[in-house]
Amino acid sequence: MRATSAPDNQARSLRRESAAAGFLPAIEAPSPVPAVRQLYLQLRNGIVAGRLQAGHRLPSTRTASREWSLSRGLIAESYDMLIAEGYAVGRHGSGTYVASGLPPIPIGTGDGRKAVPGGDSRAVSTAARLAMHIGTALPLQAPFTTGRVIHDIKTASLLKRLTLRHLDYTRDGYRDPQGEETLREAIAAHLIASRGVRCEPGQVFITSGTQQALDLTVRLLASPGQTVLVEDPCYPPARQAFAFNGARLGGLPVDRDGLITQTLETYDGPQPAAVYVTPSHQYPSGSALPLARRLQLLSFAQQRGCWIIEDDYDSEFRYDGRPITSLQGLDATDRVIYLGTFSKALLPGIRVGYLIVPGDLVAAFRAARPIIDRFPAPLHQRVVADFLNEGYFPAHLRRLRERYRASRDFLARLLNERLSEHLIAPLPEQGIHFTVCSTGTWTDDRAVAAAALEEGVVVLPVSPMCVSAAIEPKLLLGFSGLTDEEADIGTRRLSRVFARLAL
Repeated sequence: MRATSAPDNQARSLRRESAAAGFLPAIEAPSPVPAVRQLYLQLRNGIVAGRLQAGHRLPSTRTASREWSLSRGLIAESYDMLIAEGYAVGRHGSGTYVASGLPPIPIGTGDGRKAVPGGDSRAVSTAARLAMHIGTALPLQAPFTTGRVIHDIKTASLLKRLTLRHLDYTRDGYRDPQGEETLREAIAAHLIASRGVRCEPGQVFITSGTQQALDLTVRLLASPGQTVLVEDPCYPPARQAFAFNGARLGGLPVDRDGLITQTLETYDGPQPAAVYVTPSHQYPSGSALPLARRLQLLSFAQQRGCWIIEDDYDSEFRYDGRPITSLQGLDATDRVIYLGTFSKALLPGIRVGYLIVPGDLVAAFRAARPIIDRFPAPLHQRVVADFLNEGYFPAHLRRLRERYRASRDFLARLLNERLSEHLIAPLPEQGIHFTVCSTGTWTDDRAVAAAALEEGVVVLPVSPMCVSAAIEPKLLLGFSGLTDEEADIGTRRLSRVFARLAL
């Protein structure tokens, strides 16, 4: 019989120790998960699953290094992580032991695998179910997607320079919940001059775009269960914000001049908390609310004691004449809350919008803002403030308007040449999309939108935007950020869609 050396005996002893523990890690390399975390997760999961029993002594770093072919430093770091999180205890001079008293429950593996399902309820809130029911996002860069922006080289250079100016945050801290004062002053001055808004900087709240402004407004002005009246059809994200916060929706019909305010004279529904409108450019029809109707709407709000939420989402893009004066500028009783954004006029990625509230509502909005997101991030606010205060914005808007006008006119020509058999496409005087209706060759705008999406073209059906109104089928085609090549390709694809649907 061959004599057994002491090292061999030691090796067999170490193997028995590992076998008794029932644990042998499998470290994957290469892997996006660091080896130390892989080992920690495998040890942790072994402890929780009971494979490494309470009170069991983990191998020493020297022993584990030999058995697992890992460095002692890596093993020691993994043990330290287990001790720090309570899965193990270290005993000076003795070693590292599995902690006692841990319940045997499934936990996330941390490596992409799902935890074992438990018997507890997996319910989410009504609001969460509503959000999941709303639908999936559409492609961002396909032809005719609405809300796209162009890359303006001059503006990009200016924004880069202004951003570098404000990158030193070594002395920054918590900020005003209303936003940076310099930006609020610049926005107030801009709106007074360009939109006829009556406000002071103290009434301005900076938001992360219109959607946050809508969410904040409905939270503070409409309790769950109260009614919010909306244009019918209505801007979908606005409807979603109201419904998400528990408001009941009531639809007010729209015609070629916007909201039919005569229906307010006979309104006998629940007392509304607010009326949501897009008076300068009704979404999706594209109409502008005449003065007489604006005054009727203001009178209704005064008589009923409700608020008006004015969404002025693309007022900068009017191609003939000056922009239409805001509804808020006509309001003598401080019933209008005014919403605007730089997402379309500058960049959606900067996430800067604004909210103008009556003076007596400022305290309520200030109190609520820290609960929601404390304060808006200051970097982009400072950049936009400088962009406005140093006079770059008017020239930027002129360049955008001219390019969007050219895109609009080119698309109008292609629609007339290639799709006049199927589409009636009035030339929009404002905004960044066409609202087109059927010549009678199609009646289901949802079916057209679905077929177009299969061809790589995004057109929005208007019928899903209706609350209760039954209107003729229509489609929205965006032209902002649309290149001539995309317009050419997109209209050819739409032609194929209608030819296929006609079969």
